[in-house]
This record gives sequence, C-alpha cells and structure tokens, in this order.
Amino acid sequence: MAADATSPPPELPPGLLAEYLESARAQLGVLAGLAERLVVAGGDREALDALRRETHKVHGSAGSYGFMEASRLAAGMEATVKDWAARPDDPDVERGSLAQWFVKRLAELLGVDMPDASAAPAPIRTAPLPRVGPPPRPALRPPTQRPVAPRARAAPPPDDPAWIVPPPPPAPPAKPAERVVASADALLVPEVIYVEDDAALAELLEYGLRAQGYRFLAYRNGREALRELLALDVRGTHPLLLLDVDLPALDGYSILAALERERPGTYRVVFTTVHGTEEEQLRGLEAGALDYLVKPISLRVALEKIKRWVAGGR
Repeated sequence: MAADATSPPPELPPGLLAEYLESARAQLGVLAGLAERLVVAGGDREALDALRRETHKVHGSAGSYGFMEASRLAAGMEATVKDWAARPDDPDVERGSLAQWFVKRLAELLGVDMPDASAAPAPIRTAPLPRVGPPPRPALRPPTQRPVAPRARAAPPPDDPAWIVPPPPPAPPAKPAERVVASADALLVPEVIYVEDDAALAELLEYGLRAQGYRFLAYRNGREALRELLALDVRGTHPLLLLDVDLPALDGYSILAALERERPGTYRVVFTTVHGTEEEQLRGLEAGALDYLVKPISLRVALEKIKRWVAGGR
C-alpha cells in the first residue's frame, strides 16, 4: 500500500515512529468497528460521537508524525461526522459505507495493514499515564503534593500521572543556606506540565521533553489534571502548562477558568488544539492563555517555543 508522500520528521527515532504506527493500527480497528455499527444503524448517536472523537485524534497525531495527508483526510472526516451528528436521522446519507472508505483510505495513507473489523480492537487509552519515573521524596511537603525527584528505580503506584525527569544536574558551588534551600526546592517542581488525551501525541511530547532534559508531568484526563494542579506546590515557580482544549471529563477552557479562580498566576498556560482558526486563537488568548499551539504539532517547532516559554517564566 502506498504511504503518505510526506516523510516522517527526521528528529523522530525509528522506534517511536514504529510505536505510533502500531497504535494507529489499533485505532484503525476501533474506527472499523464504528463504521460497521454505522452500516447497521446510520443514526447510532454513540457510534457517531465516538467516531468524531477518534477522527479528531487522528487529525492531530497523524500530522505530528509526518503523515500530513492522513491528517487532512481525518480533518475532513471529523467535519463530516459533526454534520452527521447534527442530523442523525437523515435517511439519505450512507454513513456506514463512507466511514468504511475513510478507514481503508487512512490505512493506505499511513502504510499499515487494514485491521479486521471483526477482531476485538485494542482499546484507545484515555486514563492518566502511569508514572514511569521515581516516586516522590518523602517528608518534603504534604503527601497530597508530589514533587518531581531525581531518577530512581522504585516501582510506582499504578494510578499516578507520569513523572518523567532527567538525571540530576551537577552540584552547584556552595551558597548561603537560604539560597541553597530555594534552589533545591525549585528542582523538585516540574518545568513543563502537559495535559493530552491522545496517547500518540503524549508519547511524542514525552520523547521531546525527555530528550531536552526537562522536568515534566503528564496527565491524560481533565478532572485528574485539575485536581493535581490545584494541589501542586510550585514553590514560587510558574510551570509551563500545555493544555489540550478538547479533553475527556473536563475541557481545557474549564480547567484554565478554575485555575485562574483558585490559583491565579500560578501556571503559564499554552493551549494545544487542532482548532487553529483566528476566532479560536483569540478566544484562548482572551481566556488568559500565554499562547496557542496548533496541531498537528511540529516537534522541533514546539520544543523551540517551549524553550522560550520556559525561559520567560524563570
């Protein structure tokens, strides 16, 4: 099958690209199953809503991994499904057959085998990422507020968000006691926090931030993220918060409004979303965001912007 003519970004390691294509094949299985449901019942509202969510994810992640034609196809399909959802009982639309064509064409553009719709597809992860770094240091702050600690090899609890941290920096020269304490406190706080429900995009951001040596946290669910962000002791710093607009459980605008109400000025928020229209970007800026990062995301561009945003908050 012919793959998308766009080459994957050269900064991506082959292993990460292979993982994305494997996850994309599982996602195609989900889409194929939804298409089968629409063949049986074109007005299936649950299937339509799920199809919109999955095409939305493909729109953002496929382009971020270099498959721009697949991203554009998903963007068009997302708009089509929104129209279907607005008129679920329209008898003149062959929703199932068009959805099946979309899945087949998407598989061609990604260069992966078409999954068997009758096979049980792998679930698309929506729960918070498991912690893949060390547990928090004990007795440094209240137990509900979790620091990012230097690398260790301890088994983390399964229900915590991801804590991904670089090796600790060399010990600085001796300074007055109060300044040493302040520096140590700051090193326990993440520089970047991102909230992203798309597993493929979350992994891409994880790779980039890890490669650049940032201390960072990752969340997949809006409510979970807000609960942790309200409790996190930032120790006088202002972490950069990359906040997806379209999140399960609680959207990005609602999270920002709650943070501005409960902890104004604590986080420096940048919205991430596929909705890059002028109106959407203005809405985000007027809501209090520092900036707006439009998907599909170029990892090189995103990391350069993150470097400037983080430096501006120090």
